[in-house]
Amino acid sequence: MKNIHPITDSIISREERELRLGQRGKVLWFTGLSGSGKSTLAIALERQLFDQGYSVIILDGDNIRTGINNNLTFSPDDRIENIRRIAEVAKLFLANGIICIVSFISPTRDMRANAKQIIGPSDFVEVFIDTPIEVCEARDVKGLYKKARAGEIKDFTGVNAPYEIPLQPDVHVHTEDTDIEESMAVLYQQILPRIRV
Repeated sequence: MKNIHPITDSIISREERELRLGQRGKVLWFTGLSGSGKSTLAIALERQLFDQGYSVIILDGDNIRTGINNNLTFSPDDRIENIRRIAEVAKLFLANGIICIVSFISPTRDMRANAKQIIGPSDFVEVFIDTPIEVCEARDVKGLYKKARAGEIKDFTGVNAPYEIPLQPDVHVHTEDTDIEESMAVLYQQILPRIRV
């Protein structure tokens, strides 16, 4: 590591980029069970913010696992590395003033705490998409719960691997009895003050 010399002080600053973009960069870290609606709400929020002129990007678990993290399994150690890598990627977008929506199950509090430490507490917004497992399993849009129950998938969160709910999320969205428009209204109202200059 002695031969590594970051050029952080030489490149255009985050503050200058945020001034140009007219926004404050943030990492909006969506967590919740598979089938909770994380990706659906992330996509809807991205579209709404983009249409209003914000510079925003989604980092989604399934997409990331087809590229930068395609060498990782779902073992506990690989899940920790999966979250570490995505937090570092999100931090790069943040340094450029971008609003980064991260949609990952990130099942343990330690994983999310490590991501928060990498990104920085003032820039990390934990968004809990709170949907009971019974509802997620009834939806089972990807057929993953069925496979997990049949023993075809190991280490599946909520079935044979734990999910630790956030104790004090910055944004808490209950999706069991609300439609996407209602959930989006909650999200938008709580996110906008954090990104507005």
